Amino acid sequence: MASDTTDPAADLPAPRADGRRARGDRTRHDVARQAAMSATVHGLDAITVGALAARTGHSKSGILTVFANREAIQIAAVAEARTLYLRHVVEPSWPAAPGAPRLRALLDNWVAYLRDGVFPGGCFITATSVEYGRREGPVADAVRGLAREWLDLLEAELSAAGSDSPTDDAFRIDAYLRAANTRYQLFGDEVELERARRLSLDVLGA
Repeated sequence: MASDTTDPAADLPAPRADGRRARGDRTRHDVARQAAMSATVHGLDAITVGALAARTGHSKSGILTVFANREAIQIAAVAEARTLYLRHVVEPSWPAAPGAPRLRALLDNWVAYLRDGVFPGGCFITATSVEYGRREGPVADAVRGLAREWLDLLEAELSAAGSDSPTDDAFRIDAYLRAANTRYQLFGDEVELERARRLSLDVLGA
């Protein structure tokens, strides 16, 4: 007689997904997204748990279960902003060849990112760089890291494009984009975005 090797647990119902984990993930995402949006208008320092609870519909206690403190929310906001920046500006540019073609795609996507209002207060990098430019600590490190990552990308693509001074040229392009963001937020005129794009292409000689 053959032995019965059937697993006695095989007929038991599958365990339910952990609803608490799913709710926590949803709270984390919603709060980080709303905090990133708010930071471009009011600043990272203006973020409060109460305001985020009102805007997201999550309770204060639920938010503080996911995030240990306000600083953790601020850092999550920077990480969420990076995700959106990659999605809207960087990743769509990647199919283009390295160097000048990719830089042109980056500029096109950056203009679209501002025009489409991905963030209600314009470019997240510009807004938070001004707010945290002379400060130290984990939030400042996150802001500084995001800005540095963008400059490194510009410098790498400028180097691939044959720039004689990628650092200087990245400085010029970054300055044009920051100025365009500021003027666009002040005056609402898309010509400022196109001007920044044109002047940046001049840096490329394209």
